[in-house]
Amino acid sequence: MKVRISHCSTSLENYYICLTDKVSGFINRGPQTGDLIYLVVKVNKKSLCGARFILDEATDYKPWADAESYVNALTIKNIEYCSPFDISLLSKVGGKYWAIKYIQGAKPIDEQVAIQILDDTFTKNKSDTLFRFDIQSLVTEIEDNEETIIEDEEELKRLAKEVPNVKVNIMGTFQTVQFSNETDKIKGLERLVNENFYFLFPQFPENKTLLIPENRLFKTKGFKVDGNNVSGIRTIPDGILIEFDKKLKNPFRINLIEYECYGERKQKEIDKSSYLNSIIIPQLMRFASAFSIITDEQTRVKTVESWVDKIIAYINSDEAQSTKFINWIKEIYPEIKERSIEREIEKLLIDSFKTNLRVLLIIDELSSEQKSTIKNVVSSFKLANGDTNVQFAGYVVRLVQKINMINNESEYALTIQ
Repeated sequence: MKVRISHCSTSLENYYICLTDKVSGFINRGPQTGDLIYLVVKVNKKSLCGARFILDEATDYKPWADAESYVNALTIKNIEYCSPFDISLLSKVGGKYWAIKYIQGAKPIDEQVAIQILDDTFTKNKSDTLFRFDIQSLVTEIEDNEETIIEDEEELKRLAKEVPNVKVNIMGTFQTVQFSNETDKIKGLERLVNENFYFLFPQFPENKTLLIPENRLFKTKGFKVDGNNVSGIRTIPDGILIEFDKKLKNPFRINLIEYECYGERKQKEIDKSSYLNSIIIPQLMRFASAFSIITDEQTRVKTVESWVDKIIAYINSDEAQSTKFINWIKEIYPEIKERSIEREIEKLLIDSFKTNLRVLLIIDELSSEQKSTIKNVVSSFKLANGDTNVQFAGYVVRLVQKINMINNESEYALTIQ
């Protein structure tokens, strides 16, 4: 277990979201499951700690308004509260630049004396309830994000010796290259992501998810007018990801995966824009609409029933996946009888299509503005229960080629495009 400080800057909103939604976000992948985190927020120019917790499991749930800033998010457990105390007391052992030593990048605190000061002070001020700051009394201030600006070159050299881990160590350098396309057998986006899915997405742990990377296995039901199929209605996702979280009201979430790739052929911005607006967005809208209340109920029900049957058949075809699903059901219902398990799986999956469905886009290029636009479009579709909307998440995956390896133990790399 490593001890770290997570600083929410001046955002009380993020501070409270972290504790109420039981999730913590970081700008790097250093923090890991089992780490002890002291949560801090800057109020009236003081960095105050009012809670600590243990990091639990990786998650892709990022409820903050600036969610794009956090590359690493984990659920939290064992939350403890205290009357807020000013962590600048660490300057007693960290000196003038204690903030750089102990806060920057939520780095692990290596000095036992600093860890002991935090623990002793927290224990002394421990409380049963979360302290609520008086927002009306807050002083407007210029945000410096707890980073001390140092312009003197000699001082920087001295600090580098005093705080060795202030430096970003590079593991290697890489050249960004293009995927051939989406489906190429060697450099295809879909194939490479599927083969390395759980290495790419630690927020989807293999023991809590089921990936069905079967292209064209799932097809939505179309409908007919005057005996003819209506074109542009049927659609086929590239795969399905089922997530399990027993803490949720509906423990399963269905993700419809769509792989898209501009690749080597679509390099001009006009071509990319045209493809995004005429192909990608309409395709994602068809996914969302197929399970939305805007689609005829009979058609929607047929699609769900067909897909659930195929999911169960896929589960039953693999002993490891079958065992995984059975264990999930037993986690929810410890007393359930064996003969009732498959029926319960069917019931929960059907319910997920009605209440907990997400469209998941994996693509080689997507701006924040484009991602926001697609999210707004997809989330405008209400699900069958009428109370929730289709969710959306977009991930950009790039292919890079090694230039030089420098240090295999370091965390960061540089890429050039």
